[in-house]
Amino acid sequence: MPDQFPAPVYAETVLSHNFRDAQRLFLEALLEVHYAHTRMLARQGIIPRESAEICLSALDALDRGELSSASFTGKYEDLFFYIESRLEELGGPETGRMHTARSRNDICIALYRMRLRIDALEIVKSVSGLRIVLLGLARKHADTLMPAYTHTQPAQPTTLGHYLMAYAEVLGRDEIRLQAAFATINRCPLGACAITTTAFPIDRHYIGELLGFEGLQLNSYGAIAATDYLTELAGATATAMSNLGKFVQDLLLWCNPTLGFLRLNDAWVQISSIMPQKRNPVPLEHTRILASRALAEAQGVFTCVHNTPFGDINDSEDDIQPLVFTMTANALRALKLLAGIVADCEFNTPRMAELAGADFLTVTELADTLVREEGMSFREAHHLVSAAVKSLQGRYSVESMANATMELAETVHGKKLQTPRERLLLALDPRVFVQSRTIPGGPGALDEALSGAESQAASGLRWIAEKSALLSNYSKELRNRL
Repeated sequence: MPDQFPAPVYAETVLSHNFRDAQRLFLEALLEVHYAHTRMLARQGIIPRESAEICLSALDALDRGELSSASFTGKYEDLFFYIESRLEELGGPETGRMHTARSRNDICIALYRMRLRIDALEIVKSVSGLRIVLLGLARKHADTLMPAYTHTQPAQPTTLGHYLMAYAEVLGRDEIRLQAAFATINRCPLGACAITTTAFPIDRHYIGELLGFEGLQLNSYGAIAATDYLTELAGATATAMSNLGKFVQDLLLWCNPTLGFLRLNDAWVQISSIMPQKRNPVPLEHTRILASRALAEAQGVFTCVHNTPFGDINDSEDDIQPLVFTMTANALRALKLLAGIVADCEFNTPRMAELAGADFLTVTELADTLVREEGMSFREAHHLVSAAVKSLQGRYSVESMANATMELAETVHGKKLQTPRERLLLALDPRVFVQSRTIPGGPGALDEALSGAESQAASGLRWIAEKSALLSNYSKELRNRL
């Protein structure tokens, strides 16, 4: 039985994995925390300025390549202690002063947040990019007729712009949720130390500013114990991936030649190894599975932190972090892939228009016209139009539908319609159907909705530019001398 730390199996199954994960995900953030904390200690007079200069010089002298490629030997528990040993080799015992008034607890949570805010911002950028692509297509196809479906069955005419705008609005809400998650993540836990802060007169606000945080995760207990900075992003990501999956499912159906609404650019299709005619929309399938993986990984994050103690606990620390970053990586892949596909695709607008005017899709407007012109109740008009639909037994044309409605009104209901036949024919025109729906949110009111969405998207781009600048600029100040 081994009696020296670490036990070989523990090193093999846990510590070596965590060491490599920290090298891959958190090395740069850890060094930045060292720089910031050392500068703060000197500024507050907690350590001598000369000692701080020795610490900073040792940090400058670290070989980043060696740190990122070092193998785990078990001599040091984790990357933190490995770097501590390298600093002492470079700067001597004085480098130990930089560890005053802090703990691995608040350091680790800071590293997680610093790395996670980068991915959160990238997801916001990708959602915004996809949204802008769709808004451009929605404006281009504002008047492109297509059938809308309910219960997977043809329902009413709408426009492709109206459809695309629906998902663009969803993306706008996804963007707001992700921005909120970024705000929760980008709060500084440093200074919480183990869990109750410290008696040293540290300046938590200053170190937060040095590291690009936008305020404190104030309560020191919560700064260590709370996991909602993880779960909020996981929840927003899961929602975005669920939304994306529904859209991709439609696009895959549209690629089926039986429907024939969508044709992918040749750069986006793959041929069969045996069937020469095949144009398989495989990238859309990849998009769907990547979104599903990210959704499952988000659910995994919730499962890992559920029913764990509200305190410092490994369940929500080193071992969960790779899952979090696998989630964000797959979400980013799905979003970027879909934006590329949609930007290059071709819509079969004649086919869409053809089906928008088929299969009785406009008869709701015919019933509405009878209500307006004949003074019928809607239920009476509905019954009459429904009877006319059934009488045609699927053989639809505008003329036959108008004729059947007029005949049944007289023979079954005993009331000759006063509405001219030309007015009934007009009611059955899909273009009239769409253009008459001008209340907010309807396909006939798309221009105003697009203008509002484009303005919101521009605000989103400004938010992205502001946060990108924040995360790009703080490190320049961080390495300045005291």
